[in-house]
Amino acid sequence: MSLRERLAIWVGWRAAPRDETREDPQVLINVELLRLLAQQSRRMPYPVGLSAFFMSLMAALPGRSPWPVLWMMAVLGTLLLRRHVLGRLPQLENYPVSQRMRWAVMLSLLNGLVFSVVLVFSANLSDYERMVQTIMLLGLCAGAVASTAGHLPVFMAFSAPVTLANGLAWLTGGAGAHATVWQDAVMGGLILLFGFMLRNLARDNYRVFCESVLIRQQQVKSNQQLRAALKQTEQAMQAKTRFLASASHDLRQPMHTLTLFGSALLRRKLDDDSLGVVRNMNLAIDALSGQMDALLDISKLDAEVVPVHAKVFNLGHWLGRLQQEFLPSAQRKRLELTLICPMNAYVETDAMLLERIVRNLIDNAIKYTQAGQISIVAERRGELWQVSVRDTGCGIAEQEQQKVFDEFYQIGNKERDRAKGLGLGLSIVSRLVDLLDLHLKLESTPGVGSCFTLGIEAAEEGLDSQQDESSDGRSLRGLKVLVVDDEELVRQAMCTLLVELGCQARCAGTIREAVLMCMQQSPDLLLIDYRLRGSDDGLAAVRSLRNLVPDLPALLISGDTAPQRLRDAQAAGLDLLHKPVRADQLLTAMQRVLAGAAHAPRSAREAADVRGTPA
Repeated sequence: MSLRERLAIWVGWRAAPRDETREDPQVLINVELLRLLAQQSRRMPYPVGLSAFFMSLMAALPGRSPWPVLWMMAVLGTLLLRRHVLGRLPQLENYPVSQRMRWAVMLSLLNGLVFSVVLVFSANLSDYERMVQTIMLLGLCAGAVASTAGHLPVFMAFSAPVTLANGLAWLTGGAGAHATVWQDAVMGGLILLFGFMLRNLARDNYRVFCESVLIRQQQVKSNQQLRAALKQTEQAMQAKTRFLASASHDLRQPMHTLTLFGSALLRRKLDDDSLGVVRNMNLAIDALSGQMDALLDISKLDAEVVPVHAKVFNLGHWLGRLQQEFLPSAQRKRLELTLICPMNAYVETDAMLLERIVRNLIDNAIKYTQAGQISIVAERRGELWQVSVRDTGCGIAEQEQQKVFDEFYQIGNKERDRAKGLGLGLSIVSRLVDLLDLHLKLESTPGVGSCFTLGIEAAEEGLDSQQDESSDGRSLRGLKVLVVDDEELVRQAMCTLLVELGCQARCAGTIREAVLMCMQQSPDLLLIDYRLRGSDDGLAAVRSLRNLVPDLPALLISGDTAPQRLRDAQAAGLDLLHKPVRADQLLTAMQRVLAGAAHAPRSAREAADVRGTPA
């Protein structure tokens, strides 16, 4: 490259080749500096212009010379040029940053040279006016430390000519216009010393500026990495939810079939040996179903579709029932299970959800206690009843106490013993505690035992509002049931069980088949799988069949535990059973749906049909 070409590039007549990278720290610093200079170029013309106007006024008044006015116009032109060019420099990305920085230096030098010209007029000024002029020029140099972030090339391009001219004006007596005395020489030396000090101050200021730019850049990178990590975590959580939902559905389908066939077998006349085999098979299915229900509970709580029905009930009677229920399990391990609770203890909360919490705590205490006792204690503490479940088990180390509330986390179960569950019990407890707005505290010492304490809002002593919500006991014999499921084995199993219950069952694999059967004979109840072939689903099937038979009672059955499925079923106002469904669960749900349909106001059902939403 020739000297002329190099000079043309330096002056800025044309762009130089792009050889800079945004990852270079110096490039990042220069980009931030250009932004600062552009910002300051929009602010500085006002105070600097006023200062220049005042200095030109002092120089023009004594001799009424036009030169100070011309100088003032040159200052304003320079300020406007700097404002225009510096304001555009950050956007001129087609030019290298280094070249744009050279333009900034040239503009600063032009500004400094123009301001240093004012000292030519000092010959017409009094000593007082010369002092005021010097103070204003040194003030502009000091302000340039901040407005240029102390970048030495830009700062010195302005400060050096102004400071040097100012100092020489005092040392030479304004080029011989004034008699030089020792005070002038001292003043000139102090001005040059002040300029040197400003240079050092600018260098320190620039170092701080560079550090702040690099720190901000590092923070930006850290924030980007955190956002990326958060996005990956969210994607992993969504993938986990989808996996659990899909795996749950795929596993529940054959389990549901086994459950239905097993329940149907129990209702047939079998010899003792065969009956024992069927009962053991059903016990194994129930155990596996319990573990799947834990996954379902997590999905329901995450989907926020678990309603809270607060009631006032007697805590003593309620805990006594749980103690009696868990007493055989404790006695099998030769553990003592005791209860201490005043009979005047009343609380107000959702009894069913609270029972899930306390059941998990008692069940965990029995699982992890090999010898000793388990105590359930209720004590009044201000406005709360504190229910504690204490055990003499293995205890939990302090560093593990927060982890035990995580999903699938278990202590001392590396071999994944099925008898100890899936590690979801305390995770469900944590979610339910938040849902009910309770207080949960864990105290544990390894080798001594653990104590889980619940704080429940106390209620006034009165009548126990908890009522038995059992079904009305309506017989299903002769009930016409239409089963809609896309899997043949499930349809056969469901029809077999319904026949054993005394129902008249018919099966369909698609909505079209169900509509044809419904046109031939109106059913009394629909049992519909949520997932059907293709784009069909249980909600669409209910709407289609209710167009033929208004107010037709329906019950959804699904192995899909995805949160959105739960929300959709709840929004549609339909009961949803999750596979595998035991015979007693199915019987109770069918009776509940039939009873609800019989008691529902006709106007509400008609409104639901008009909206096209299942009632």
